[in-house]
Amino acid sequence: MDSFPLLATSRLSLREILPDDARALFAVHSDAEGMRWFGTDPMTQLSDAERMVQVFANLRSGGSGFRWAIERREDKAFLGTCGLFRWNRGWRSCTVGYELARSARGQGYMREALCAAIGYGIETMQLNRVEAQVHPENEPSIKTLETLGFAREGYLRQAGYWHGAYHDLLQFALIRTDFTASAASAGDR
Repeated sequence: MDSFPLLATSRLSLREILPDDARALFAVHSDAEGMRWFGTDPMTQLSDAERMVQVFANLRSGGSGFRWAIERREDKAFLGTCGLFRWNRGWRSCTVGYELARSARGQGYMREALCAAIGYGIETMQLNRVEAQVHPENEPSIKTLETLGFAREGYLRQAGYWHGAYHDLLQFALIRTDFTASAASAGDR
């Protein structure tokens, strides 16, 4: 995979995260209330976002996944990111991660972006299984995953640590056939 995979939906462009995105990424990740379920403490300096841009670039260069900037097509507004990481080629599996600016939530953008990213993972990366871990109180994220066909598989006790406390997480997974069926029934594929 020589070039970064660009994806498009009816309302969104999913593209490579660039150094120029650091300021917009910082705006999303420094919102403590908006990021309470992300799994890390909020960013406090722009340099944190600049490092995160490099971490996301390293996913691709290291062959362990992709992280896309989610951009609204009509005005090129940076809305957040989503990606596939911990890519295990032998097992044909990976983990999905995502975050969205608080102002962009509740409009179906993440569902649309994840549908495109997971579709890419299944079709191009040849994934059979995509996993997600979500805080049990993050109801919008749980709803988004379930809408895409993810099944709840378990409860991970104290699996995360952020904001000075341990957090339990719910384990979800999507199998290729579940996604194909759910995406087709929703008219996304």
